[in-house]
Amino acid sequence: MRRPHGSAEWVATVGGIGLLPKAPGTWGSLVALPFAWLITLWGGSAALLVAAAAVAFVGILAADEAAKKSNVADPGSIVIDEVAGQFLALVLIAPSWIGYAVGFAAFRFLDIVKPWPVSWADRKIKGGFGIVLDDLLAGAYVLLIMLVVRQFVAV
Repeated sequence: MRRPHGSAEWVATVGGIGLLPKAPGTWGSLVALPFAWLITLWGGSAALLVAAAAVAFVGILAADEAAKKSNVADPGSIVIDEVAGQFLALVLIAPSWIGYAVGFAAFRFLDIVKPWPVSWADRKIKGGFGIVLDDLLAGAYVLLIMLVVRQFVAV
């Protein structure tokens, strides 16, 4: 595995996690889980929502610069977007192994399948904002699903 070049690539690849040879998006989502757990234990759902927004903001800047330097519109090695999206997906899920496993699986599924408008954002919105937006939309889908589930099941 090569090392990230420059601070933007270091942030965009989450310290090089995105440079792992297989399934970088899955690794990026996976690395988000313990951080989400700790943030939620420390400050609750509101803190995780703030963290998702902060990671998204920093991610947009880093992804934009890293993509420009690589001359690739959306390099697979950029996984800061998965961290932001995964954080958003977990906002309404209490820290538990089963809850986080379901939140992880649901986010990865929606990020891969890309239902509308995730697919639209992935195709039409360019630069760092576009790189991060489709993952935030996938995370928002999980968040909406959790809002519906909470109406019928105590989670």
